[in-house]
Amino acid sequence: MDVQDFLEQGEGHEEDKREAWTLFQQAYERQMKGELEEAVNLYKRSLATHPTAEAYTFLGWTYSFMGRLDEAIEECHKAITQDPTFGNPYNDIGAYLIEKGELDEAITWFQRAMKAKRYESPAFPHLNLGRVYERKGKWTEAIDSYKQALTLNPKYALAKKSLGRLISSLN
Repeated sequence: MDVQDFLEQGEGHEEDKREAWTLFQQAYERQMKGELEEAVNLYKRSLATHPTAEAYTFLGWTYSFMGRLDEAIEECHKAITQDPTFGNPYNDIGAYLIEKGELDEAITWFQRAMKAKRYESPAFPHLNLGRVYERKGKWTEAIDSYKQALTLNPKYALAKKSLGRLISSLN
């Protein structure tokens, strides 16, 4: 996501949107350094200044790093309310449900992510759906999902690895 995408979201004053963007960037930097509590605080400040689906989603992602999966899912629901066309929170909910062992529930969320109009990484839900099918022993569906992920992003290393590993384990 770039600053222009961020600034075009929702109503509000340009200066509030720019401040929210700055806070969002600072939060992301802290998150990547493992400074999770500080990242949470900065994402919340960004949201208080100008709410965006991205900030809710990334706040949820930070919560997931902290093992707070229910809160992560809650933030993704807020992101979807903010912008139902944004694909990331649908995929993230599915990923968190996998972590919780709720495989059947995760499938619906990955399917929703695949239909989202605005998604920078549309291969992700296909890979994740493949992970679910693989855990459920549905090998053909898993292979098809991994292949679809590679169709969308031929350089997706994790999809290549997952597909290769599964195929070799079946031989």
